[in-house]
Amino acid sequence: MSDIRFEVIRKIADINFKYKDLDKISELNTNSPPSVFIGSKLKYPLVNVGILSPLEKDENAWVYDSPSYWAKQGFGIKDVINLRQGLLNSRFQSRVTDPRQNSKKFVQIAQELAMASKPVDVEIELKERINPGIKTKDKVVLPQGMGARLKNAKITGNVKIDTKLDRAVNDEVKASESVANLYGNNFNEYSLSQILSVGVLGMKKDKKLVPTRWSITATDDIIGKSLLKKIRDYKWMENYELFFGEFMGNAYLIMFLPNVFSYELFELYLPGSSWNPGNEIKAATDYENYDGRKTYASNTAGGYYAARLPILEYLESIKRQASVLVIRIELPSYWAALGVWVCREAARKVLGNKKLEFADIKELTESSRKIGMIKFGFDTEKILRKSKIIENMKTQTTLGGWV
Repeated sequence: MSDIRFEVIRKIADINFKYKDLDKISELNTNSPPSVFIGSKLKYPLVNVGILSPLEKDENAWVYDSPSYWAKQGFGIKDVINLRQGLLNSRFQSRVTDPRQNSKKFVQIAQELAMASKPVDVEIELKERINPGIKTKDKVVLPQGMGARLKNAKITGNVKIDTKLDRAVNDEVKASESVANLYGNNFNEYSLSQILSVGVLGMKKDKKLVPTRWSITATDDIIGKSLLKKIRDYKWMENYELFFGEFMGNAYLIMFLPNVFSYELFELYLPGSSWNPGNEIKAATDYENYDGRKTYASNTAGGYYAARLPILEYLESIKRQASVLVIRIELPSYWAALGVWVCREAARKVLGNKKLEFADIKELTESSRKIGMIKFGFDTEKILRKSKIIENMKTQTTLGGWV
């Protein structure tokens, strides 16, 4: 499986050489990973709906849109950019309410592709010449490669849809309930955010297209809230735990403190990283207490929910609750923004590392300071002084302290 990376990237290079003049491409016989992108740059309720596909059929098309696989196989930033450069976004305009009408052919095609469990053969006809290039400056969504307006599309192969998803599409329940149920039936957050975006879930009268950037964060949040319903009833973690590590230039220090659930994220963007071309460190933070947030975490945005998901999965796996303090350090080696999936997979990888355990909060914070300095060149002391979770642990008397 590890050779797939090189096979696919070599094929992209060969095709790019073959089609040096993109003006000559008007029809494609190809396959989709499957992947659909709902753009948010038009005036709402109008959106761009894009069918993503390589310029030619590829038996490994699924690799073009598989962040969890990229993380497991250790893909680099350049690998991901190469993959995304090899995808064409054949787009058409739609109203977000169009899924409520069965007469919209292109919307139906996009929905079938989004629900498919494996690559789907498609024929595509374009209205205009392909616009080349790669756009990587986005905190939430994956880089976008080539683009062109769609004239016609036709699915030419079988579309395999999981029976559990098929049932969910026909259920008259809220979209959030369907997402949580499907997650419980082994659908991952990547497929669920895509399914949510094409408006197949929810009550018939409420179904709508959801821009991909919104559906990604909504999916992370919906799954997170469903996990929290169980986690809030678990016993407290017994020791103080610390995990640390780095993936694709994103370092994480994840601290678990024995207490009721709360979650605090500090994001630090070091000079030279993708979101900080300046010479001084930039920082952002968001927090939620036991009762959760009522508003969107606008400072750290999608990264807040993406990192929280694997943390909640970890707490669910050990059947414990804790207060969780997270420090993300965006290093200069993260030179191109690849989307919020990097935060999710980085946190997931870090939580797979060996944990350090401590008897008290002083040992935990001192260790996090040393690791921050030695491993990542950053002293976390200022952050720890500003932490609401640390402050609460030091000043609040809880029932746990009397047991």
